[in-house]
Amino acid sequence: MSSLELWPIGNCQVSGLIDTEARLVWGCAPRVDGDPVFCALLNNDDGGPVPGAWMVSLEGQVSARQAYRRNTPILVTRLEDAEGGAVDVIDFCPRFERTGRMYRPVAWVRIVQPVSGSPRLRVHLAPMRGYGREVAPRTNGTNHIRFLLGDQTLRLTTDAPVGHVIDSRPFRLERPAHFFLGPDEPFAGNVSREVATMLERTESYWQHWVRGLATPLEWQDQVIRAAITLKLCQHEETGAIVAALTTSIPEAANSGRNWDYRYCWIRDAYYTVQALNRLGALDVLEKYLAYLRNIVDDADGSLQPLYAVSGARALDESVADGLAGYRGMGPVRVGNAAYLQVQHDVYGQIVLPNIQAFIDRRLLRMANLDDFHSLEAIGEMAWRMHDKPDAGLWEFRTRTAVHTYSAVMSWAACDRLENAARILGLEERERYWAGRAAAIREAIETRAWSENVGHFGASFGGEELDASLLQLVDLRFLPADDPRMVATFAAVEKALRRGEHMLRYASEDDFGRPETAFNICTFWLIEALQVAGRSEEARALFERMLGHATQAGLLSEDMDFETGELWGNYPQTYSLVGIINCAGLLSRPWSTIR
Repeated sequence: MSSLELWPIGNCQVSGLIDTEARLVWGCAPRVDGDPVFCALLNNDDGGPVPGAWMVSLEGQVSARQAYRRNTPILVTRLEDAEGGAVDVIDFCPRFERTGRMYRPVAWVRIVQPVSGSPRLRVHLAPMRGYGREVAPRTNGTNHIRFLLGDQTLRLTTDAPVGHVIDSRPFRLERPAHFFLGPDEPFAGNVSREVATMLERTESYWQHWVRGLATPLEWQDQVIRAAITLKLCQHEETGAIVAALTTSIPEAANSGRNWDYRYCWIRDAYYTVQALNRLGALDVLEKYLAYLRNIVDDADGSLQPLYAVSGARALDESVADGLAGYRGMGPVRVGNAAYLQVQHDVYGQIVLPNIQAFIDRRLLRMANLDDFHSLEAIGEMAWRMHDKPDAGLWEFRTRTAVHTYSAVMSWAACDRLENAARILGLEERERYWAGRAAAIREAIETRAWSENVGHFGASFGGEELDASLLQLVDLRFLPADDPRMVATFAAVEKALRRGEHMLRYASEDDFGRPETAFNICTFWLIEALQVAGRSEEARALFERMLGHATQAGLLSEDMDFETGELWGNYPQTYSLVGIINCAGLLSRPWSTIR
């Protein structure tokens, strides 16, 4: 049965998810939102040599153990058989600088090395096409197999016996076997030497990238793994950051809450670059800001909450009938109709990450006056729409309201434009945006505050609660010790906390009442506990959340608040952001041991 015990690999062009049996069960080509040529994860998979998987196994296999090579997304799986035979399966996607640019092909690489005994290896490779409609036809030569995937063709080049691979027939592994599944072109050079060089250079790239991170003293391994995985969620060609690498993992069992997260949500990407900025990973920010500039240029007076990684606007939603769904729990959706929604928090989430570019002198490209004027157009949208109804950050499909979180993000857009104007010495624009921010603040404090219940509501004129109200502190709208914030935190915790977990909201939505906790909201709770002075409780809760992570050290979007089982798309950028932010907030400083 499928589970989310999955190990991501990738190179910021393509990615893959490896299960606990060393099977590649999810991977799309030619990019993250493409056709899932490896789709066993969503095909009611019961394990074994199934269509849509790339399986490497031993005859008589009795165990599999996995770990990443230190500070990389290179996965090593040790397979052992009943007779003492063992092999190491090394999985990665090549990424390194070559001829002055980054080499990140549409390719997955596997190396199988004999370790002990006389292991007999079976390789089953069956990519699919058309979102699981059919197994890809193939042709083959002496040292390669071509898989015809419609608009694209992938070629497997290998020094293993091609006939054995085609027939999934076991063979004794007496020397390392190398597999390069990539572009349909002749493989240049000796495959074993070239693949070994790719491995060495990819490992060096990632270890040097990690070396530049400003990690907290505590929980370094967890933070590093979260940071690497967040970087894998960036499509480097454009700078877009996807919300997750998968589609249609249900938010709860048989809930129908199955969504395609392989797109760039402006909100999710904002939180991602904010977290990576705290670690000093400026390369992700710089590429994402370039993506945003193109989005702003093409805005034409309106902004969507999400876009394709290419920047395309239309993400029409359909159902992939060829896939049964995770554990048979369909539907499998392609596209996301949320792109048609109105979500006014996006204005702030475009302005906020851009402000750093006016200040941070480390950046290769600092922002200029033209950039400021482009952002002012976004600020004007925030001003016009701050008190207008929207679908909100939880993307309600059948109702709208003036959501407090959206209004606060609109305030933040104007407030940060005031900061940028000050930095640029534009006194008149500074006064202008200060006035806009003050007016929005007054509207929020007047219309979102409920005297009747004594706390802020999730919407103007309402008394209902949602976890996003905890973000008023992080956005610097209110200090944590403001009596209104203290009262709001108390109300949110009472209404939405379920033991060690936090709901987004407790009221019914388009699909009924939520059945699982939303992991980023639990991390927001941990942050709120820390700034409220409940440090021991915050640390204990953070440790428990880390204990729910997969063996890879990662989290999905949702968690059953009774069993702790993970649900929702994986790996989820929101949840990894929570790990980084909480570790930084809770950790003892380096000065305590230096």
